[in-house]
Amino acid sequence: MKNLLSLRTVNVMRYITPLREGGSLPALADADDDFKYVLKFKGAGHGIKALIAELIGGEIARILELPIPELVFANLDESFGRTEADEEIQDLLQGSQGMNLALHYLSGAINFDPVVTDVDADLASKIVWLDSYITNVDRTFRNTNMLIWHKELWLIDHGACLYFHHSFTNWENHAKSPFALIKDHVLLAKAAKLNEIDILFRSVLTEEKIRLIVDLIPQDWLDWEDADETPEHIREIYFQFLSTRLANSEIFIKEAQNARKTLI
Repeated sequence: MKNLLSLRTVNVMRYITPLREGGSLPALADADDDFKYVLKFKGAGHGIKALIAELIGGEIARILELPIPELVFANLDESFGRTEADEEIQDLLQGSQGMNLALHYLSGAINFDPVVTDVDADLASKIVWLDSYITNVDRTFRNTNMLIWHKELWLIDHGACLYFHHSFTNWENHAKSPFALIKDHVLLAKAAKLNEIDILFRSVLTEEKIRLIVDLIPQDWLDWEDADETPEHIREIYFQFLSTRLANSEIFIKEAQNARKTLI
């Protein structure tokens, strides 16, 4: 079956500047479609699994019609970065030849501040549901990973979700886990409609759509040196994890609701 979901592929033309320090070392870059992108490198400290998490988390958000910048595959030519003066950046670029991932750059966007911007219960519940489902540890008051652009809220940075894949053992147990870290979510207090959103999202996010999202993962991203599983088996485990977790959503919904009660 042909995958009805697809990502465009762009070629990176110019490395402009790193966006922040840290293990992921994302950068602002120009591509050959004349747009700027936030480029995530497979050669960065968090490795290829962070790109897989970014891809799966971002495309699930898109299927659920949550606001997220366009994701694209970003190709780095083998000659790219040879003239870069910074040795650390040169090593990063040389170690990321081939297919990477990038998000459309929202020029002029500012970081979301929960004190300044109010989020209604419907949107807050949708975002809390998403992050509970994909086990996203990184949407807290300290690091909201949301932007305000043209007076609208946008979700970014899902590379820290699906943390089960860093050990890739007992995925069945992880799939049925309640996700206790939802207690730190920046929008949890506003998420008053989790039951309604759970019904809606379970109807939207079918197994067929989950399969299409997982099938977007490039084959070479699944060729893990430290894994005994084949790329096909790894892909299937992602599908089974997401399907099992969706089928048991009441577990993480109850956890979020109980955590919310302590805040209100």
